Amino acid sequence: MIETFELNKSFGDIKAVNNVSLSIKEGEVFGLIGTNGAGKSTFLRMLTGILKPDSGKIDIDGAEVYDSPAVKEKIFFIPDEMYFFQNATPGYMRDYYASLYPSFDKEGFNTLLSGFELKEQRKISEFSKGMKKQLMVLLAVSSGAKYILCDETFDGLDPVMRAGVKSMFASAMADRGLIPVIASHNLRELEDICDHVGLLHKGGVLLSEDVEDMKLNLQKIQVVFNSDEDRIKALQGLNVILEEQRGRLWTYTIRGGREETEEHFRGFETVFFEILKLSLEEIFISETEVVGYDIRKFILG
Repeated sequence: MIETFELNKSFGDIKAVNNVSLSIKEGEVFGLIGTNGAGKSTFLRMLTGILKPDSGKIDIDGAEVYDSPAVKEKIFFIPDEMYFFQNATPGYMRDYYASLYPSFDKEGFNTLLSGFELKEQRKISEFSKGMKKQLMVLLAVSSGAKYILCDETFDGLDPVMRAGVKSMFASAMADRGLIPVIASHNLRELEDICDHVGLLHKGGVLLSEDVEDMKLNLQKIQVVFNSDEDRIKALQGLNVILEEQRGRLWTYTIRGGREETEEHFRGFETVFFEILKLSLEEIFISETEVVGYDIRKFILG
């Protein structure tokens, strides 16, 4: 488990991370959302022990990470801008990381390398950006590290490769308890993989919630009422977060459970009524607008 307590980091006059407290639990994929400059990369670099916090505490499985090689062996960091040694090949990088991670699975790496059709002795400098990211993910999964921290890892991967990476993460989670932490500026990239999502904005945590809990507690409905009088009566007692009208069709986002929402509307005659599935983006829009933010202004689709 990773826990941070009131974490702060500044670079001169720039406050990169501002009083961040988060918990990343066992058995879940943690998504970290935020635009460029929101503090994601700085936060991840502190989790890996690359950067030392100005103040606050990082607790990884009960221990501090900075200046602790034993804790760092549990972590593999995939940066947005990847670095490989000059003239290195996948085979060379495999042997290098095997020297750093005692549990590195060379045989498993070779199998994955072949499956992704990456040549062991080809120079990495000849790889495309997407191929380099594939290679780094293969090294990370094969390292045996408990935590893989990913900074915009899916950016530059085509849909097939993204699906392949997600599948590898899922297998490693089931087989050895891998805990991925995935930072991205794009909610849609994390829609079908994250169990918990934290939203960083201007270095601080705007929201940190379990995805399933958010989905259970928010309902999106479309309804056509017989009259405005029926509509006004039906909305009494409901916690309406958002509403939109198109002709006679009303769309509402309502805080509450699905069963209680359905039961409420059964008490009124409607021309049409339907509960729709909320996307992760719609959930975040709803939650952040309540506290005075419009996520659409700083999370790019």
